[in-house]
Amino acid sequence: MGKTAFVTGGSRGIGRAIVRRLAAEGCAVGINYLQSEKEAKALAAEICGQGGCAVAVQADVADGAAAAAAIRRVEEAFGPVEVLVNNAGIAHNHLFQDTSEELWNRMLAVHAGGAFHTIQAVLPHMLHEKEGCIVNISSIWGLRGAACEVAYAASKAAVIGLTRSLAMELAPSHIRVNCVAPGVIETDMVRTLGAETLAKLVEQTPAGRLGRPEDVAKAVAFLVREDADFITGQVLTVDGGFIL
Repeated sequence: MGKTAFVTGGSRGIGRAIVRRLAAEGCAVGINYLQSEKEAKALAAEICGQGGCAVAVQADVADGAAAAAAIRRVEEAFGPVEVLVNNAGIAHNHLFQDTSEELWNRMLAVHAGGAFHTIQAVLPHMLHEKEGCIVNISSIWGLRGAACEVAYAASKAAVIGLTRSLAMELAPSHIRVNCVAPGVIETDMVRTLGAETLAKLVEQTPAGRLGRPEDVAKAVAFLVREDADFITGQVLTVDGGFIL
């Protein structure tokens, strides 16, 4: 593939799997993190040790200036970002009436705002070259909704709206914008739900198992490849049939 990629929230879970997959396919990867410095730097060292190119860069993507500065550091190292994956995310489980305005705003700031900031930072070069690929990570809850996750679901739905609208706007410039909507993926965040809840979630999944971060990474890698060069504005669910 031989492109420069920037993955937000790339140090752990789904993001880490995406970073590894893109690096394996020949991308030089900027690994964005907020707090997981040790994990991000270890991942970058792992990739470089295998002959790839990667660098860890800290930024809160909800902060536009910080996000742009992180992308500039990656571009100084590897050249302009040609592949952007907006994966950074946070999750909370609250009844709607217990959801604070602060939490509501933070959800939107990270999920929708983070994508807004990073896309704005990489878009000038993509427009100049009339080439680029953006993949936003949403969630099946952004498609269907979820009780006790109104703020999360609403912010992930915003990511889907952003994806579809921007894809239409950028298609004449040959810039593709797609979205991956993971289902229940076995990450540290999901494991906190406990064995009983996880067993119920497996029962609700037609495929008979929880998703793995690598399942999502494979979907992202497909959308980034030239094989998908006539695909834009799509939402690809990776959920084992959970919302069929």
